[in-house]
Amino acid sequence: DFRGYLFPASGFQSFQFRKLEVTLGLKIEKRISYTPYKYYHEFDESQQKEIEKIESEASLFDLVQAWLERTPFLDMGDYDFKSKYMQAVRNMLQREREAILNSDYLSEHEKEMRLKMNGDTDSFFINVFDEAHHNNLIAEGKVKLSFKATIAALLIQLYGNEPILQLPCRLINVITEMDELLTNWRYRHAQMVMRMLGKKSGTGGSSGYEYLMDTVKKHQIFLDFHNISTLLIPRSELPELPEQMKRS
Repeated sequence: DFRGYLFPASGFQSFQFRKLEVTLGLKIEKRISYTPYKYYHEFDESQQKEIEKIESEASLFDLVQAWLERTPFLDMGDYDFKSKYMQAVRNMLQREREAILNSDYLSEHEKEMRLKMNGDTDSFFINVFDEAHHNNLIAEGKVKLSFKATIAALLIQLYGNEPILQLPCRLINVITEMDELLTNWRYRHAQMVMRMLGKKSGTGGSSGYEYLMDTVKKHQIFLDFHNISTLLIPRSELPELPEQMKRS
């Protein structure tokens, strides 16, 4: 009954929310376009200039990525984290394959399916084994975080109990939680629209529910931190850090 009175008001006119998104790292090239105009077309001239200024500055994503790339523990003398981790993953996957193949209660078909699900170094873990593959994923828009920053975030998550890595690990977890909460908010918004308006278009010119659900999937800023969970391995498989590295 009251929707017509609000027209053409729209959530797209929330200047504060757009500033929040851009500051976090959702820049214009990463957005889903819903009109031929720039997303800040609805704002007045001074607000547009402020948005453009924020667009030109480093976002939280940019700053966190640069911070991770400065992590000093990736290659210290004779200890190369990446190669040690790769070997640990290979050992873990080999033991898991042997356990599946030697199982008494799985059929041959089930064993074959389990082996496919288990993956190998060319599936889940190729992101940290092959820098060129990782860079291709960035070019395709499937990941955002640089290769070096991804390795650093993985190291921090794996060895987060080390005293010097506890605060970095907490920071990554808080950013991940913030991203999750924002995504949950988008999802609840989309579900509310579906319940109350169904397939009606949005007052701002979007497709309504369909557009909102697309933003749930594609406007997640720190998805790479969520994806790092794929690369975590049991603590029992973690390579022991050299005593000299711990002292350093």
